[in-house]
Amino acid sequence: MERRAVCVLLWISCLFCCSVAHNDFFTSIGQMTDLLFTEKDLVTSLKDYIRAEESKLEQVKQWAEKLDTLTLTAAKDPEGFLGHPVNAFKLMKRLNTEWGDLENLVLKDMSERFISNLTIQRQHFPNEEDQTGAAKALLRLQDTYQLDTHSISTGNLPGVDLGGLPFLNTMTAEDCLELGKIAYSESDYYHTELWMVQALRQLDEGEESAVDAANVLDYLSYSVYQQGELEKALEYTRRLLRLDAGHQRANGNLKYFEFQLAKRREAQAEEGGKGKDGTERVKRETESKTVENDFLPEKRKYERLCRGDGLKMTPRRQSRMFCRYFDNNRHPRYLIGPVKQEDEWDRPNIVRFHDIISDGEIAKVKQLAKPRLRRATVHNPETGELTTAHYRVSKSAWLIEHEHPVVDRINQRIEDLTGLEIGTAEDLQVANYGVGGQYEPHYDFGRKDEPDAFEELGTGNRIATWLFYMSDVAAGGATVFTEVGAAVRPMKGTAVFWYNLFPSGEGDYSTRHAACPVLVGNKWVSNKWIHERGQEFRRRCSLQEMDRQSPVLPHLLHHLL
Repeated sequence: MERRAVCVLLWISCLFCCSVAHNDFFTSIGQMTDLLFTEKDLVTSLKDYIRAEESKLEQVKQWAEKLDTLTLTAAKDPEGFLGHPVNAFKLMKRLNTEWGDLENLVLKDMSERFISNLTIQRQHFPNEEDQTGAAKALLRLQDTYQLDTHSISTGNLPGVDLGGLPFLNTMTAEDCLELGKIAYSESDYYHTELWMVQALRQLDEGEESAVDAANVLDYLSYSVYQQGELEKALEYTRRLLRLDAGHQRANGNLKYFEFQLAKRREAQAEEGGKGKDGTERVKRETESKTVENDFLPEKRKYERLCRGDGLKMTPRRQSRMFCRYFDNNRHPRYLIGPVKQEDEWDRPNIVRFHDIISDGEIAKVKQLAKPRLRRATVHNPETGELTTAHYRVSKSAWLIEHEHPVVDRINQRIEDLTGLEIGTAEDLQVANYGVGGQYEPHYDFGRKDEPDAFEELGTGNRIATWLFYMSDVAAGGATVFTEVGAAVRPMKGTAVFWYNLFPSGEGDYSTRHAACPVLVGNKWVSNKWIHERGQEFRRRCSLQEMDRQSPVLPHLLHHLL
């Protein structure tokens, strides 16, 4: 924080002496906004339908009231009433014509326009897969940021200003039940238990709901049984039977759970008593968790970094991190108006450029990308093809060179500031991360076990990455480097840059990084992957890494030839 404050003071002081040159559905909030407006349109159409129905009913009501008064009067003296020729004629007319008109009015379908609109819009609705994806995203956020079900249910999330929201969308018991059912369908009994308990808690607190507590308890008892908690499963089953004594499955489960519990207690007695078994069981559980933790060390590290619990630099290392005005060796475009550059990390060297893309440029890039957004893909090292993956949840689009002056201007800016050849780089990729959007730890460069990773491009390996942040994110969404413990927070209008390869051409494995799930907000980024070909005289080969990595020259020549 102190370094950042010093940077800000430096930049402000320099402003007076120099000018600055630059001022899936669930996977993409950019596309989900379209759904929001679709729903708004449907609500308007529904209100029109309600008004039409109310108008029709008002006509029927007026007709009924008029005839009610007439028939009451006529029924007192039917013969006298019909003795008047006008009354006789009007009775014939009403029964022959007007009641027919009333029948047509009652039968008239006022919903036709609404149903037609709904049918048209339905083709754009999310499907079951989208709903399941959104639910999984919520569960992913719960795990990554260690959120309890109550906080999520009440909408009280980190980064959310409850006082600043026009409304707070809380989860009902029905919502909690639905989330638990989706987890159950995936055999995820851990999350099933958490959300069924939350649904039950809200029902116990008196929430008015059509949810049947017995149904919740049915799911709950089985999910805890699957996790080996027989006593709790038995407790929930007995509670269910107090609500519905004739529940067939619960009656069967009760007998089964009691039988299994009796067998367990017999086994405990044979092993020398409950205390010994308890000790052994705790030991086995501890060993099991240790094995599991050892198997997933990177996942835990990744989640800690996402929560902000990353590695803290020592004061000595921190003192070597600087901010500066950067003109890339007196580049003509930046000699008068240098850009603001800040060191984010030392090894690997990650730098951030501030105020490097304007709001107008961001708006144009998003406008160009939105119609093309598709589920982001990754390179499959086995097939060599691009495919979707569960560990990359976002939507992306590619903006090709020369399609718009803004794209050309951005590409030129990257070349000017990095000093690298952009003609052999990949197109500008624009990505939007929606609900729980993330990209788990990965390398941008092709490893030795992927010799053909970018063969179809013919431009060698990815030597460097340039990443624009095109939005602020209220909570989550950091770019984290799991090997070194670095975390870079999204800041609208900035960009970060790092080399993926050493000057020797060998991959820098410390650049393994990930995009944390977006907890609250909307994350837009765009990136440029710069390749080796064309850099021979811009970033010269060096053998400084020979003592750490070999062979060097054969690897470098493989990509350059």
